[in-house]
Amino acid sequence: LVKQIKPDFKKLGPRFGKDMKAVAAAIEQLDQDQINLLEKDGQMRIKISEKSTTLTLDDVLISSQDIEGWLVANSNGITVALDVTISETLKNEGIAREIVNRIQNLRKDSGFEVTDRIHVSLLSCDKLDIAIQQNMEYIKEETLTDTLSFETQMSNATEISFDGIQTKLSINK
Repeated sequence: LVKQIKPDFKKLGPRFGKDMKAVAAAIEQLDQDQINLLEKDGQMRIKISEKSTTLTLDDVLISSQDIEGWLVANSNGITVALDVTISETLKNEGIAREIVNRIQNLRKDSGFEVTDRIHVSLLSCDKLDIAIQQNMEYIKEETLTDTLSFETQMSNATEISFDGIQTKLSINK
């Protein structure tokens, strides 16, 4: 994780006056270990024009450079990085949840009772078929579906589209 440090000129000006440029230059020369130490201790001794002075966290702006596939935030010396890479399994789970939502909406629009067991037909498409196969039990359980079948052609079906997937859906008791 790479941290970047910049001088906070609004705070440095009133505090250091004519030495502000020298302080800013010293701040920009800090390495990763020094930045981490400043974050941890809240202050650090630095030498400016042969004088020793104290640099505080208020004098600087510290940010973390994002790493591809990670979301990084830091505050009060604590840095948190989240892996936000969406795996194929996670993507397919999202597709399955969307299908559950669409089936539930169609159940409601069709006037089915909450306890009615149903049969679902979907127009086959590669992306969708794989996601459904991987999450079949979840989908059936959530929607009270007895059978879920893939069709190559469908008429009298509701067209649905999301996340670049276009398909047709029909349900009956």
